[in-house]
Amino acid sequence: MAQHIYKLYLGKMTEAWHQLSEGEQHDLLAKVNAALEQVGGKRLVTCDPSWSTEQWHFWGVEEFPDIQTVMKHTKLLADLKWERYVETMTVLGTKI
Repeated sequence: MAQHIYKLYLGKMTEAWHQLSEGEQHDLLAKVNAALEQVGGKRLVTCDPSWSTEQWHFWGVEEFPDIQTVMKHTKLLADLKWERYVETMTVLGTKI
């Protein structure tokens, strides 16, 4: 039986993101959310740390059924060129 994979991410929006119109930002976020749903992942929490750090604009945790799902999700984000619009640091792990 495959173990669920948890992904902790810290992120900040890039200049390319700020060049998008509000509508384009909304559309891209909808596609990012659809990619997560498409592979069966869940966003457990997204947080605003802006009051405590200048380095990160957001952080959160996602849950995936298995590592193959994480890999599929990563490919879908790459297809959207998500890395152009957000700089992230991620850590994967399993429940103890």
